[in-house]
Amino acid sequence: MPTTALTPVFVGLRTGLHALFFGLLALVAVRAVLTPEQSTVLVLAATLLFGATYALGAIAASRRTRSVAALPRQRLLWLLALTLEWMLLLWLSREAAYLVFPLFFVYLHLLGRRAGMLAVAATTAIAVIGLGLHEGWSVAGVIGPCIGAGVAVLIGIGYEALAKEAREREQLMRELLATQEHLVATEREAGTLTERSRLAREIHDTVAQGLASIQMLLHAAERADPDGAGVGHIRLARETAADNLAETRRFIRELSPPDLDGMDLEQALRRLADATSAAHGIRVEVHSSADSLPMPVQTALLRIAQGAIANVVQHAGASRATITLDESAAGLVFAVADDGRGFDASTHEQAGGANSDSFGLVATRERVQQLGGSLDVTSSVGRGTTLTVTLPTLPREGTA
Repeated sequence: MPTTALTPVFVGLRTGLHALFFGLLALVAVRAVLTPEQSTVLVLAATLLFGATYALGAIAASRRTRSVAALPRQRLLWLLALTLEWMLLLWLSREAAYLVFPLFFVYLHLLGRRAGMLAVAATTAIAVIGLGLHEGWSVAGVIGPCIGAGVAVLIGIGYEALAKEAREREQLMRELLATQEHLVATEREAGTLTERSRLAREIHDTVAQGLASIQMLLHAAERADPDGAGVGHIRLARETAADNLAETRRFIRELSPPDLDGMDLEQALRRLADATSAAHGIRVEVHSSADSLPMPVQTALLRIAQGAIANVVQHAGASRATITLDESAAGLVFAVADDGRGFDASTHEQAGGANSDSFGLVATRERVQQLGGSLDVTSSVGRGTTLTVTLPTLPREGTA
């Protein structure tokens, strides 16, 4: 049993049981010495054997070894040996009848409630018969063992209830620790998003603004002296600044969390579709059957949609695109499809991602892997491209 707040209680009960057993066993031995008879030597020998057998099982159980009290078959053999030795001792000494009381607890603990109660009833009958043979039949000789058996059964039931409570508390503790770890991970993710947002603002306010200013100044210098000797270098510097500004803005977009403005994912996707249609004349349709998705999932899917639509605009030559979001018991399927020129998927894969498009695909794949899902891109020349993200079943927003 794992260590819990009730562990000292169980240790105390087991220690008390062992003390009771050896105390009663000592009583049998002392009684045999004080009232010597012809069977005294046999009583002492049986007492030592009985005590040694019990101690062997107790030590094995405390060490959790794969012996006597550890394996079911050996446990039964150990109980059988204890019972036979106790019956032998009872036949030799009437005081051995008292030893049935600690045996009751051993039966109940190792055999379970039903089999344990049958063993208690059987050994109670044996104890009554043994006392009757030694002292003659009496009401006390019958009631005494029966009362002891009843008390042992009640204590055994209480012990079982305590053990069940300990297991439930241990399970609750594990669940609380798991919840705490989840909260820590959520807070860490929130902190990461906050830091990424701060970095994006810093880059925008410093590097991006500086590059924009440099580009404007170089453009002004180029216009001021279009036929000058160094105009070629100025034009090259301006173009380099423009390229770096574009890369910097891409970094800012990657760092900044998508602004949902209080909307859910479907609304954000529709806003993306409307903006794309208005700016580039590409008809973008959104079909969604999912709601209440966790915010990290909404964030990732919106990022993926933004990247996919950007590729459609820049490279696909498409007139129409479709964003589909379907949720079922099997999981979540998110797809972006277009009717553009497409490409040879096998050739594109062999190219090893040598261009920016491949880099965007790698970033998308990493996002999907972080969510525990899979990414599939299907395309052929002249038949458009479909990007499909498959995610496992997701917890609802606001649920544990």
